[in-house]
Amino acid sequence: MKVTGFELRRIAMPLVSPFRTSFGVEHDRDVLLVRAVTEDGAEGWGECVAMAEPLYSSEYVDGAAEVIRRFLIPAVLSLPDADPYLAEVPFAKIKGHPMAKAAVQTALLDAKLRIVGTPLAAHLGAVRDRVPAGVSVGIMDSIPELLEAVAGYLAEGYLRIKLKIQPGWDVAPVRAVRERFGDIALQVDANTAYTLADARHLAKLDPFELLLMEQPLPEDDIRGHAELAKQVRTPICLDESITSARAAADAIALGATSVVNIKPGRVGGYLEARRVHDVCAANGVPVWVGGMLETGIGRAANVALAALPGCVLPGDTSASDRYFRRDITAPFVLADGHLAVPTGPGVGVDPDPAALAEVTTATEWIAR
Repeated sequence: MKVTGFELRRIAMPLVSPFRTSFGVEHDRDVLLVRAVTEDGAEGWGECVAMAEPLYSSEYVDGAAEVIRRFLIPAVLSLPDADPYLAEVPFAKIKGHPMAKAAVQTALLDAKLRIVGTPLAAHLGAVRDRVPAGVSVGIMDSIPELLEAVAGYLAEGYLRIKLKIQPGWDVAPVRAVRERFGDIALQVDANTAYTLADARHLAKLDPFELLLMEQPLPEDDIRGHAELAKQVRTPICLDESITSARAAADAIALGATSVVNIKPGRVGGYLEARRVHDVCAANGVPVWVGGMLETGIGRAANVALAALPGCVLPGDTSASDRYFRRDITAPFVLADGHLAVPTGPGVGVDPDPAALAEVTTATEWIAR
């Protein structure tokens, strides 16, 4: 496959409501899209999930664009065959920047699969045609506001509720949700907001029979997570700590995690995400697919990944209207608590030209 060039497109996507986590509040998404164009006219799309600021990870969208522009695209254009698997070789020489790498790799993978007419889900090894959908609920100003939000999501049909937590907003909101809504599938996500010194406090969440506690400690504290797992009954799930299949294997071996959240952008793309899935499956560790407030392009690929056999828990693969009033693709719509897996070639969706034009803030073409 020969690539003639890449388009970098920035779009501004306002959120339907502010999304608050332990590291900040998002009101809109500054999204970087990558479009690869081949010599025979095929094209593929990838979405960079880096945030506007380096708060979730060290990557941020302006930095990702610079890495793609200066290093990743030249590496691809120098290849005799721009196969996404072959591109992993020069990408490995560039340290870090998994979200930037994932965006370029996904664009290449989408283009290749469109050429051969294969859906991404089939290429990855999907076994389902729809996936159960969970929803992530941000930190609220009050418990009544939280209960109203959760009631709305349950009424829409979401099968699992995830509550964002931080010190001062943890036991009380979890208790309130459990008491109000009973035996729903419920989990929490701390986004690294605690330390091992908080173990006794975090153990107060045990009576609420949560599915899991996601990333309570800093991403580099694997030993701390292993120790915390001995002190709480709630299963520990790692997110930010899982940067590769090797990292997943190490965390499992050390007893630091019993559930894994796979985010393709965090591990460098869907090829490595599949490897993380396989490592976890080989060790009997359940996985689920996380989200980074993606548009329909990134959401389509995440839904395809969530259809793999080891993804046995509902993911953060919410419907489009959870975050956006108008998506840039045909919207993903919740049906009986599930989202349909795209069946078209590649990621299976195409951007709507009018919707894309409405939110585009800048474009750049980089040719061979």
